[in-house]
Amino acid sequence: MSEIITVRVEKLLKDKIRQHNINISETVRIALEDEVRRIENSELVNAISAMKLVLEKIPDAEIMTTIHGSRDLR
Repeated sequence: MSEIITVRVEKLLKDKIRQHNINISETVRIALEDEVRRIENSELVNAISAMKLVLEKIPDAEIMTTIHGSRDLR
């Protein structure tokens, strides 16, 4: 299901959009998708950085023991 978004722009910009036959819906949709993707990627990088700080505190020997233990469960 789609939703309607309304945006107010200056008359000069609207005239230029018409002059250049810009597909407003497609252009805005692509720009919004790109912005959402950029924000989500940034959030993912931040989450990974936070996880890295936590994982750095776990001794390597404990990680190895956990890995070997999970292999034995298979």
